[in-house]
Amino acid sequence: MSANQQLEAAPIEKVVIIGGGLVGGLCALLLVRAGIQPIVLDAAPELDTAILQRRDARVLALSPATISLLEQTGVWPHIQRKADYYGMQVWSRDGYGSLEFGKTDTTAPRTAQDLLGSMVEPGVLGLAIQHELKAQVQQYHTQVRVQGIEPFSDYWQITLNDGQQFNTALLIGADGANSLVRTMAGIGVDVLNYKQTAISCAIKTEKPHQQIARQVFLPTGPLAFLPMTDLALTDLDGDEPAGYWQSVVWTLPEQDAEELSQLSDSDFLAAITHASGHMLGQVIAVESRAAFPLAARQAERYVLPHLALIGDAAHVVHPLAGQGVNLGCLDAALLVDCLMRDAARGLWAHWQTLNRYEVKRRSHNSLMMHSFSALGWLQGSQLKAVQWLRSEGMHFVANNPLLLNIFTEQASGKSAIKDTRYYQF
Repeated sequence: MSANQQLEAAPIEKVVIIGGGLVGGLCALLLVRAGIQPIVLDAAPELDTAILQRRDARVLALSPATISLLEQTGVWPHIQRKADYYGMQVWSRDGYGSLEFGKTDTTAPRTAQDLLGSMVEPGVLGLAIQHELKAQVQQYHTQVRVQGIEPFSDYWQITLNDGQQFNTALLIGADGANSLVRTMAGIGVDVLNYKQTAISCAIKTEKPHQQIARQVFLPTGPLAFLPMTDLALTDLDGDEPAGYWQSVVWTLPEQDAEELSQLSDSDFLAAITHASGHMLGQVIAVESRAAFPLAARQAERYVLPHLALIGDAAHVVHPLAGQGVNLGCLDAALLVDCLMRDAARGLWAHWQTLNRYEVKRRSHNSLMMHSFSALGWLQGSQLKAVQWLRSEGMHFVANNPLLLNIFTEQASGKSAIKDTRYYQF
């Protein structure tokens, strides 16, 4: 039998997902829930509970829609550490007025319906995702490397470094911002370099966060204090009272970030305390300082015949509102919903199905990307007219409950899945 005949005889799987992180893993679990067993190829190693013994400076701000999707796929009960938040405060240091979302009054009772989201460390979330992938996905492979992908008339062929091959009627690329799937498929990407750097770290403050996320817009860029959970499972915090640790994302011009990165811990504590305007008193401890350049990316196409991109493989947005990971989870939900709607009519990964997914998600993600870019420019501009405009705009929105509710609903992600099978609110 010739090589071509062997190739033709190889089985064509319904779907192969490259990438088993939050977005790829969620996509796989949604497919399993719909009765489709995917093959998941993940380059990452299998995690273990040792990650729970240390605090990660980074957190992912999960929206109510993302939390609901994780609940529906069985992941959420395995999240072993999280910090729910019920309020958000946003203001400009050189303006007046502030925006307050949710329940920022800590004396008022809070219910599950008041939840704005939850902050979860990536490793903690990854551990829960892997738990369910191992339990639900029959072919879940970790530490695998993709050597190449090749299109044929009605399927894609994936070749791994060890020579193993998979043929699939639908290849889903969920392999991150530097996606090999996107690159190997010849899909270009538009990049907007913000010429900014984000400093991330974990800090301990003099006053507790009270389950409120805070963000102040400085002339140099936004500074966010995001609630973190305490290391209750490890007792590393001893008898310290809960609620004093925050995850920081501080956006700065590249040169300013470089200078701050060179500071000693004591000088950095003084700098961030001053920059925050003592919003939670003194910043008294810092851990795990890191810096990373900021750029927005948008794939020129989200789909090709028998191929779809989701998550960071399709788009990367400014971390301004913490929506990047949530946009990726909405990609997964909308893609699977489109697939299953057409599967009910006897179609699988039809070109019109994939196009419908792209239309639904690319326009929405583009709007979010440009909105964040515009907001960052407005907040960073030193022009007096722009400063006046943003102050007046913030004051107007702050005094308009209808607009506040619209912004809150949009950030929740609920509207994006309202017409799908996953809307459970």
